[in-house]
Amino acid sequence: MATFMDVHHGMVGITEDELRQAHEADVAIQAEEGVTFVNAWADPATGTVYCLSEAPSADAVQHVHQRTGHPADEIHEVPLQV
Repeated sequence: MATFMDVHHGMVGITEDELRQAHEADVAIQAEEGVTFVNAWADPATGTVYCLSEAPSADAVQHVHQRTGHPADEIHEVPLQV
């Protein structure tokens, strides 16, 4: 499994509850795509949301996000961690 950080733009004003709901929607179907969403963070002022996941591919991550109605604008594989 690879690790991915994806980025969503344009979510200005997102609340903690909205972030939680979006993350829970992803988690609810993640197994169908072989993805494990680890965490999500948001900056309501800029509208930027970040999601950390483990998945077989960036396409699998994007497919979950598309199915739950919030496709990622960027998906980056994170090959090194400490």
